[in-house]
Amino acid sequence: MYALVENNQITKYFQNPKGFILNDNQYSADIFTKWSQTEKEAVGIYEIIVDKTNYKDPAYYNNTNSTIAFANGQVTESWGTATAKRLEDENAVDENNQPILEDGVQLINYGLKTEKKRIVKDQAAGLLAKTDWYVVKATEVADYTVPAEITTYRAAVRTKSNQMETAIDGAANVDALKALYEYTDDGNRNITRPLGEWPEEVI
Repeated sequence: MYALVENNQITKYFQNPKGFILNDNQYSADIFTKWSQTEKEAVGIYEIIVDKTNYKDPAYYNNTNSTIAFANGQVTESWGTATAKRLEDENAVDENNQPILEDGVQLINYGLKTEKKRIVKDQAAGLLAKTDWYVVKATEVADYTVPAEITTYRAAVRTKSNQMETAIDGAANVDALKALYEYTDDGNRNITRPLGEWPEEVI
């Protein structure tokens, strides 16, 4: 992405190379691909440098809108300081700080921990659903018993679900929560994350 700078002010943006007229001169789209940086800047065309120093993962942070500015001979797109999203649930309130109710029930603004635990619960339910038929059959067929490996697997899924939720609940801040999902390589091709993985499926 490029910007046209005139008298130290950005006057036009170019998402894609295209021709333009400047000071009664016609420039073709080739200027963006065939001209050197120095040549482009001599007529006021600057490539926009993206500075993501303050930009953070939007799954965990609220980022500001970006701003594009010309200074010190370059055009830079940057963001302000990001703010961490809320970890814990809180009661919903109106502009007067009064509780927001629906049918007499307090509405809740859910935090990241609740959102992440919901995902864990949904994943566990999806894994268990694949073997639910064993359990259903055992309740309907008198001489049928759920295979031991299926029972063990289902128990392991529930245990891992509880462990994941406990780890999520234990996160002291947003960065700690985010770190639970980050994979690392120990140098021996063992790629793991603190949150762990689900048991290998048995069907």
